[in-house]
Parts: sequence; C-alpha cells; structure tokens
Amino acid sequence: MSGAPSERVIIAGAGPVGLALAQLLGQAGVPVTVIEANPDLAEDLRASTFHPPTLDMLAGLGVVDEMLAQGVVAPVWQVRERQGGGLVAEFDLSLLKGDTGHPYRVQLEQYKLARLIKERIDALPRIEVRFSGRLAGLRQDADSVEAEVEDVASGERYRLRAAYLVGCDGTGSQVRQSLGIAYEGFTYPERFFSISTPFDFAAHFPGLAPVSYFADPEEWCFLLRVPGLWRVMFPIPAEEPDEVTRSAEMVERRLQGVLAAPAPYPVAHRTLYRVQQRIAETYRVGRVLLAGDAAHNNNPLGGMGLNSGLHDAFNLARKLIAVLRGEADETLLDRYVRQRRWVSVEHVNQMAARNKQLLEARDPENRRRGLDELRRTAEDPAEAYRYLLNSSLLSSLRRAAEL
Repeated sequence: MSGAPSERVIIAGAGPVGLALAQLLGQAGVPVTVIEANPDLAEDLRASTFHPPTLDMLAGLGVVDEMLAQGVVAPVWQVRERQGGGLVAEFDLSLLKGDTGHPYRVQLEQYKLARLIKERIDALPRIEVRFSGRLAGLRQDADSVEAEVEDVASGERYRLRAAYLVGCDGTGSQVRQSLGIAYEGFTYPERFFSISTPFDFAAHFPGLAPVSYFADPEEWCFLLRVPGLWRVMFPIPAEEPDEVTRSAEMVERRLQGVLAAPAPYPVAHRTLYRVQQRIAETYRVGRVLLAGDAAHNNNPLGGMGLNSGLHDAFNLARKLIAVLRGEADETLLDRYVRQRRWVSVEHVNQMAARNKQLLEARDPENRRRGLDELRRTAEDPAEAYRYLLNSSLLSSLRRAAEL
C-alpha cells in the first residue's frame, strides 16, 4: 500500500459523502483507503435533492455537468394543499442568483452521484476502494489509528493504519459505535414510504413544480420529479404492518388518494424506512471523525440530510489537508466539529422539524396560520429571499464560517 500511515486517511463508507471526501483528499495528493461493507456501490433511492450551494461545491469535483445532463433541474418548488391540490406558495430559486452559481435544485438519485464520483476516484493514483470490508474494530494512539477490517465474503481480518479515520458509514455507523459516541435524539413513530411511478402528475396538476409538498392533517405527501419518474412520499402510521404498506392494494390506494386515475398506477420502486432526528454527541475522538449520517440524521422534508453530509465532507477535507501538510495543528479539526455540529443542531434539524409540523398540522387555526404565513413569505421578494437562504443551507454555511 503506497503512502505512509502518517499521511493516509481511512474512510469507512462508500456513499456520496465518503466518496466525495475521498476525491477531495485524493486531488490534494493525500493517500486514501475507502472500506465499504457492501460488495458494490449501493443503489439507495432515498435522497435525490441537491441544493444550490451543494452544486457549487460539487463543481470542484467535476460532476455537475453530468448531474445536469442526467437529472431534473428544479428552478422552483412549491407547497400545496393536498385536498384539491391548490397552490399555497411557490419559491423561485432565481432569487439566489447573486449568491450561487447554481440558482436551482437538481433532482438526481444519490447513487448516481456516487457513481460519478467513483469514476473520478478510479482515475486518481493514491485512492483505493475496498468493497466487502466491514469495520470490526479500531484503536488509536497519539500518532496513528488502526482499523481492523473483516472481509465479509471470507471472514478473514486484516489491519490498516493511517493518520486519521473518518466514519461516513451511515446511521448505524460502526465507527461511531466503536467509539461509544451517543447518537442523541429520537426515531419518529411513523415510517416514511416512497413510491416511484412513471405516471405524469404534472399533466394533471397545472403548474406542478418538480419539487412539491402537499399539506394535509390526515396524510401529507410530497412529489419529487427524478429522471423518468415521480417519487411520492407518505408518512405511514406506526400501527400499520409493513406487509400491508407494501401490498399492491395499499400502494394503489395511496396513489389514487393523491390523484384519482382511471387505470392502475405503474410502480417502479417502493421503499419503506424509519426516519430519525439524531445528532452524535461529538464528531471527533482523537484521530477518528464522523461525517454525514454517521454524525447526524433528520427527516427528508426539505432535502437537507445528504446536502448537509456533503457540506461536512468539503469542510473536513480542507481541514484534514491543512493538518496533514503541516499548515495547521490538530485543533483545526475541533473547528470542523464546532462548525458542522452547530449546523445540525441549530439549523438542519430545526428546519426539518418545522417543515414536518407545517405539512401535518391538525389544529385548523394553527394550520391556517402556518400556511398563510408561508404564502405571505413567498409573495414578498425580500422575505422569500431570506427564506431561500435558509432552506437552501446558504445561511447555515455563512454562519458556520464565523464559528
């Protein structure tokens, strides 16, 4: 293995966050080993929204042109009433054109981004990705960290040494658990159910935006346009059995509840999963750090989870490179923790929770007040601009830079 342990970085997890971090480090000449428990890149259909500042960052990886070619560009997004589909508010991201080179969202499944980054990693000489490698343990001292890795196929174990190890291995992070870091927060009692269909909702809802949230006190939903499909997301009551939710009859019933169609809906994918609102107690213990879902998790309303994880990767890469080059001491890594954990605690989780409360509000007065306030915000360009700075995560990046 090329590269001395004193400069190598191990990354656990080959999702978009781990791979983005690997490419950023590799472009700076840092040797990287990525370990991934799965035999190949996962086809995870959950996250699919990329916000303007994230696209600005990803331009540095050389992937944005292909994302634009493969994805759906969403210059506006909407909130609607589910009953009747009436428009409540529409937000035009062109208001951000003075703040970003990409004043729009791009809708593209996260696994497609992972593939684009992996292609670029394969062309870099000092990065290796080891699939079917599960972290079985780790230990560290003042000079290095050692990972014990189990080959999932053979059961054989081997050790890797490096200067730093970064856990980008998801909500169930083995890295986080190995360190005994608490994952503070809660799991929502309801599950979230995503159904993908080629049915063209835009042909039936006049002016429907590629990203549209439907408020309803009984069962909110949202529609996201991805290439060739609409993804429809519903909350599922805790008491409803999984097999009922996944049944063809219930899938059809839910889709017909969004829009009554004369023929059964064609279904391409269905994904049922639990949603958490959690933040790791710390993102760093010595030479081991956390990023992405290993560090924080939130509900998908607003599309902030993956974006925030990618922002972790770009922030951490800059700091690791500076430390490894001797341009800064290790206390710079504490600033990564301070900045990125603040974003999760004070911005992302709070906004995601407010988005959910708005869509599901049951009290008629509170519901009307919330929707009316959102309508007024969208109709006032100055207020809409401030709102978009927050919802796109631009304001959180600016505030964190001051910490």
